[in-house]
Amino acid sequence: MLDSVAIESSISRCTVWVKLSRLPAYTNIEAVALMHQDSPGPTPPEQLSIDFAAPFLDDFDHLVQRVRSYHPDPDLSTLERAFRYAAEKHHEQRRKSGEPYIIHPLGVAEVVAQLKLDIASLCAALLHDVVEDTPTTLDELRERFGAEVATLVDGLTKLSKLRFSTHEEHQAENFRKMIVAMSQDIRIILIKLADRLHNMRTLEHMREQKRFDIAQETSDIYAPLANRLGIGWMRSALQDLSLRFLHAEEYVELEKKVERVEVERGAYIEEVIEVLEKVLTDQGMKGFTVQGRPKAIYSIYRKMKRSNVEFEQLYDLLAFRILVDNVSACYAALGYVHMLWHPIPGRFKDYIALPKPNMYQSLHTSVLGPYRERIEIQIRTFSMHQVAEEGIAAHWLYKEGRISPGDDERKFAWLRQLVEWQQDVDDPKEFLDTVKIDLFPDEVYVFTPRSEVKSFPKGATPIDFAYSVHSEIGHHCAGAKVNGAIVPLKYQLCNGDIVSIITNPNQRPKQDWLQYTVTSRARTKIKQFVRKEQRDRSREIGQQLLEKSLKRVGMTLVRLEKSPELEKMLRAYGASTLDDVLVNVGLGKLQPEAICERFTPKESKEDEGEADARLDKLLNRIKRRSQTGISVDGVDDIMVRFAKCCTPVPGEPIIGFVTRGRGVTVHAKSCTKIDDMELERQIDCHWDARAAATELKRAVNVRVVCADKPGMLTTMTQCFTGLGINITQAHCRTTEEGRAINAFEVLVKDVKQLQNALKSLARIPGVYSAERVIG
Repeated sequence: MLDSVAIESSISRCTVWVKLSRLPAYTNIEAVALMHQDSPGPTPPEQLSIDFAAPFLDDFDHLVQRVRSYHPDPDLSTLERAFRYAAEKHHEQRRKSGEPYIIHPLGVAEVVAQLKLDIASLCAALLHDVVEDTPTTLDELRERFGAEVATLVDGLTKLSKLRFSTHEEHQAENFRKMIVAMSQDIRIILIKLADRLHNMRTLEHMREQKRFDIAQETSDIYAPLANRLGIGWMRSALQDLSLRFLHAEEYVELEKKVERVEVERGAYIEEVIEVLEKVLTDQGMKGFTVQGRPKAIYSIYRKMKRSNVEFEQLYDLLAFRILVDNVSACYAALGYVHMLWHPIPGRFKDYIALPKPNMYQSLHTSVLGPYRERIEIQIRTFSMHQVAEEGIAAHWLYKEGRISPGDDERKFAWLRQLVEWQQDVDDPKEFLDTVKIDLFPDEVYVFTPRSEVKSFPKGATPIDFAYSVHSEIGHHCAGAKVNGAIVPLKYQLCNGDIVSIITNPNQRPKQDWLQYTVTSRARTKIKQFVRKEQRDRSREIGQQLLEKSLKRVGMTLVRLEKSPELEKMLRAYGASTLDDVLVNVGLGKLQPEAICERFTPKESKEDEGEADARLDKLLNRIKRRSQTGISVDGVDDIMVRFAKCCTPVPGEPIIGFVTRGRGVTVHAKSCTKIDDMELERQIDCHWDARAAATELKRAVNVRVVCADKPGMLTTMTQCFTGLGINITQAHCRTTEEGRAINAFEVLVKDVKQLQNALKSLARIPGVYSAERVIG
């Protein structure tokens, strides 16, 4: 009978053979065999442990082949260690679909390889969830895989916790953190985009509301961000997937129609390609490629909505692409296309001479092709096409195993600007609102008087232009000339405009400029200036009110400043300086009489303790009266009241109107009465966390127009009840057209709850419209 040592040695050799039979082709089998041959003593426990990676080696092999296709000398041993480590750490976890969790990191790594990133990025993709979802620490990753991989995983771990919630400010703060992470290492956001794309591809396994929220987040942020980074294929994939879950019925219908077009128009596509190839060949062009396809589903959907037409009414559903060797060949090919078919006026764009901010370059033209059908043709070089598909990822170069950016720093200037803006803006929601405009615009290209090209979002004005030159130019912008003619400051810039700014040292920014600006830089600088002016104005008002009250009790502001009681008063009011107190008095947060009490000569018999107690009682009464969840100019607990004309709801944009002695009246920014208010009395305000914490509920009016048939009112009230919304009033009437008009007054906790209610009402069969009524 064999002894125990012989048995263990036999088990060891069998284990090695089984493992070697599943090792990928790139593993150094000889080295592994030498390491295990004639191994003395019992087999180490780790060699007898379960190989959690074994069932997924085919998927890993596929990843390796993709990496080898673009990487000259990949460190595959490190990549394999990361794969096996992730498989072991996640072996007990499963996804919502029931699949082993390791399928997700492998899928993310596949997308990262599609972006042609380096080994460190691929390892981070495989390991991106181990710190968050398992007991693994960053120090452990740093020891096993190096500082670079650990840093990437750290950034991704922070971002993986960023989920868009119903609280708008939380959402905005998450986005700010994402921008900061991008600035530290662009690979972090590229891996995060890969993570989002794989999650979107498996989103059907989530519950309905979760699917909707994630798809909306992807449509609002991630798809446009992929576009801003120039990754065309990823942007298109994210847009289509978002549409699939946001508008499922429309997506399925469009998908079927596009597939039908592809089948029916296959012969037409081939005919156009054949004609183009023949013309270009006859003209002596060589080394070109012609491609044809129907447009993407999201692109078709957006065009239908913008033009308010049905699918059958769209003409240019087909897009063709000509790829050539160099720029001169692009313009030559354009000339041959226009000689062949009539170009459609106004449909030509030259993104080669004027590249998009995301580095995209191409010539776009629409022509009347065979049988006078409209077709779109894009013409660019092979290298431009690579950039159009891969964006920033196409500008990374492999050098000694490290990844480093290309030499064109201009490509990353926009990211540096975003980081600067987030440092200047205190309110994260404001940062998100303004950056959305800059990140995801339709571009307008204009020229400076020195013929320098500047790009702006659509709707930009001379004020945006002035601030793009310098903050001081913007602050003192008094007028503008466009193409030699003076234009108003609210003039919207057009492609090709030559813009010059007229300055005046006495000119100052005005709050109404915000109505005519769209860029983050301009809006941030204007708001900073206006806030400072508002603070100065509030201080002046507060000083006048306090001096008047002090005069009644025989005091002056000068004596107050020198009083030993001043420091105690500042602590009591939570103020740093007397100026802070004066500002709060001007805003109505503090009453001047309460301040005077503290400094009134003690002619009465009450001692200092009694006076302090009476003052604290007064302050507490003021605070209790003003617990409304509103923060004015960064200060909460102010005396506020809500305007009855617009009944603002927590979460929607608001603005305050300063009233002497009565604090601030809060209006919704959409309120029509704001235009009639004095600009100098308007002040910025917003909802603070208390509005959500205390579930402050506001009454709003909702109008629903529906078919006049039994059961509609019951269904609508059940809709409100299901969302936790209380109906305080209801009025219903019918019309001669067979419709019912229903007016509800309901209590909602925030604008998100109101929007969900309106969407749910609109989805009820028989409901024609559901909208909020203001005024």
